[in-house]
Order: sequence, then C-alpha cells, then structure tokens
Amino acid sequence: MTALDLSSPVAVVGTGTMGQGIAQVALVAGHCVRLYDAAPGRAQEAADAIGARLDRLVEKDRLGTADRDAARARLLPAEDLADLGDSALVVEAVLERLDVKQELFRALEEVVGEDCLLATNTSSLSVTAIGAALRNPGRFVGLHFFNPAPLLPLVEVVSGFATDVTSATRAYEMARSWGKTPVACADTPGFIVNRIARPFYAEAFAVYEAQGAEPATIDAVLRECGGFKMGAFELTDLIGQDVNESVTHSVWQAFFQDVRFTPSLAQRRLVESGRLGRKTGHGWYDHSADADRPEPHTAEPAQPPAYVVVEGDLGPASELLALIREAGIPVREDDEDHGTRLVLPSGGQLALADGQTSVEFRDVVYFDLALDYRRATRIALSASQDTSQQTLAEATGLFQALGKQVSVIGDVPGMIVARTVARIVDLAHDAVAKGVATREDIDTAMRLGVNYPLGPFEWSRRLGRNWAYSLLDDLHLRDPSGRYAPSLALYRHAYATDKREGSTS
Repeated sequence: MTALDLSSPVAVVGTGTMGQGIAQVALVAGHCVRLYDAAPGRAQEAADAIGARLDRLVEKDRLGTADRDAARARLLPAEDLADLGDSALVVEAVLERLDVKQELFRALEEVVGEDCLLATNTSSLSVTAIGAALRNPGRFVGLHFFNPAPLLPLVEVVSGFATDVTSATRAYEMARSWGKTPVACADTPGFIVNRIARPFYAEAFAVYEAQGAEPATIDAVLRECGGFKMGAFELTDLIGQDVNESVTHSVWQAFFQDVRFTPSLAQRRLVESGRLGRKTGHGWYDHSADADRPEPHTAEPAQPPAYVVVEGDLGPASELLALIREAGIPVREDDEDHGTRLVLPSGGQLALADGQTSVEFRDVVYFDLALDYRRATRIALSASQDTSQQTLAEATGLFQALGKQVSVIGDVPGMIVARTVARIVDLAHDAVAKGVATREDIDTAMRLGVNYPLGPFEWSRRLGRNWAYSLLDDLHLRDPSGRYAPSLALYRHAYATDKREGSTS
C-alpha cells in the first residue's frame, strides 16, 4: 500500500504546538487539512496561527504566494468530530493521558470510514494500549513527529502489538511523501530516540551529583570534546526540566523501574523548586537578561612534557600520536606491551578513560574520549588526590600544546563523553537485539531526532567492537547496581567478533 493521495483529506485533532506543526506539514505537502479541538474557537485560532506562519515562509522566500494562498484555502477548522468523517488519516495530538486518547479514538471510530488510518503522536504512552480501545486496532499506528514538526525531518512510525503491516507501511510512505525521514520501530517505552537518548542526560547528571564537575564544564566537554551540539544541562533547560524529567520517569516506569533508566535526584529537586529552564527564567542556568553565563573550568597554562613514551595501542585515541609529533614533542615507542598508555617524563601515565579510577593506580591521569581529537577544542582530564601535581601539569601542558583547552574534573570513572557514548552504544545494541528497530534506523533516528554527531552504530564501528563493552564492564565492577552492566547483546557483539576474527582487540 502506498502513501495517501493528495486528494485525500487529513485531519488533526488537538491544536497545540505539535498539532499545529503536523497540520502545517500535511498542508504544505498538498492535502486538505481539517483541524479539530474540543475547546470552542481553538481550531480557528490554530488555523489563523498556521496562516501567519505560512506568511512568514513567503517573506523568507521559502514558499510562493500562490502556494500560500492555495494552502490557506485547504485549511478548514472543524466544529465537530463528525466533520472529520471523510478523512483518510486522522492524527491525534492531545493531552498525554491514556484515558483521554482512548476516549477520543473510540469516538473517531464511530465517524470515520473503515479505511481511515488512525494515528497518535504520543511520545510517552503505549501505542498498543491506546489502540486497545478500538474495535479495529489493526489500522492504528504511532506517528511520532519531533518539535518543531515543520522543521525537524524525523518521524518515528510505531507499530503497536495489533497494528497491521499494511497500516504501518502506509503511514511510513505517507511520512516520506510529506518530505520527512521515517524510521520504523516497535512499540516499546521511549520508542527509539527517547529510549536511547536517556544516558546523554543521565550520565551528565550523575557526574554532577558525584561532584565530578559543575554543569558549565560538563556541557563544554560534551560540546567541544564529544561533538554534541549542546550539553545535557543547557539542552534540558531548553526542553524544560519538567518535560525532560517526565519523559525519563515515564521510560523508567515503563521498564519496571529498570536501574539503567533511573531519573536524577538533582533534576527532581530542580523541578520541585520551579526552576524549569528558559521558560521560567532559571534552570541549571540563570536565563535572566542580566545574568552572566558561568564559564567552564579551564586549566592555567602549563609546560608541555619534553617527550612521551607510548606503550601499546591507544585505540580510539591513536590519532593523538600524530598530533603530538606535529606539535614538536618527541614520541618514543616502547616495544614491550605494558598497556595502552602514554608515559610522561615524571614517570606518571596518561590513559584514555576506561571505566577505572585514578586512585586505583599509581600516578595516572585519564583523558576523555573525543569525537575527533584533531578538531576537538577541549579535553577533560581526570585525576585523584594521589595524582602527583607534576604528572597532572605535564598532562595538561601536553594537550595545551596540541591547541586544546583543558578541563580537570574529579576522579570519575569513565569520565564524561566516554561513559555517555558507551551507554548509548549499549542501549542501541540492546534495542536491535529486542526487535525495536534496525541498526540503520537507529543511527538515522539519533542523528536526526536529537542531532547526535554520529549514530550509535557509527560510533561502535569507529571505536572498536570491544571498546564499549570493556568500559561498561569496568564501570559495573565499581558500581554493581546494574546501571552499567553491559547488555547481553553488547557482550555477544564483542565476543562473537573475537571468535570470528581470532582477536581479543
């Protein structure tokens, strides 16, 4: 079954931000769109607001005047659900309450035709549970658009337990015909994006709660070292702390309080205080007009080491050796394999974050994972109270000589970027193993839905098959709560490769 014909009317129920955005997408694609809202007059207000946005598109030369006028003519507010009777598709974007949505779809089923596709834009409720209220749940599907719907390309097409394959295919092709990038997924908590994105927030908050670093530093490391567009603290201030925490709590509850999705106590206190982010003027940061933005911790200039000795293979950080040589610092190679570290003139060692702590070893400084060590403008270092100041100074001076700003954080195993990426990779492997989505769709969803610099499987290939498993296994030994226990899927991924390639790398 193919996409809806443009002559087929589309209805949108619920005229908030998402409802208006979805209606605009369908309208610009060429459909006649009917808007309905239970609140009297709200549908007309929404139609006026959409018309104003179409006017702005014309002003920006992104829409022709004739196309704008034609779209306006196709936009029709509806006063009663019965007015939606000839719709080929109805998309619901109302209050995120199961009983409200079920009641709505029971009513819609009484007025639309048998071949009408029914869809929910829910981001946190079970598509299966909503569809259970229908006599024919086979025609019911999730269409999860991302806000703002007219701008963001991703649409998660969610199949409930009873959704017919033909209905899911029809919804998928329709989203593609609207200029969107659809990904197919099963009806599991958080779908793809809200499931796999949880560690991005959770690990940043965990580092903060452990007093490893303050929000400005963690955000700067995620951006300038990890390659993320925004840090976790600034992003949740933009989303709204209440909204972000609600999604986290919903996923956690839906997974029967799985420790991997445990909400942050620090974020809970923020919500309880009414500091919800930009919309209230204060969240993790003060957003008032005269507020100064806190600066990340940046180390004072230090002298670079006279040389470094490389022991073993630095794995994902191998690129550093070329950068060190380019900076004029001699690199000596030790033929004996003592590990995967750089030895500094002081005798101290510098190692890529691996889930262990500096306090466990004599005079070790860890450095964080970078998306691209050549392009990274900041590197985080981790040291314990037992790390010598000379070793820390040499490590700091080394990265400064490579043109990086250095942020020194507490003795946090896995640091910031490394533990975040490892957990994202793990959840992605687990999702594929459990039939949530394909690898390709997960990578697409995470790049387009939350603007990650790489999809989880792109990261996995770049870092090596054992990297995420090894780091999480080390973290699990130090925090046996289960939060960092590698999934069986990640274990199989790592060791099946070893057996196939005859390697333990």
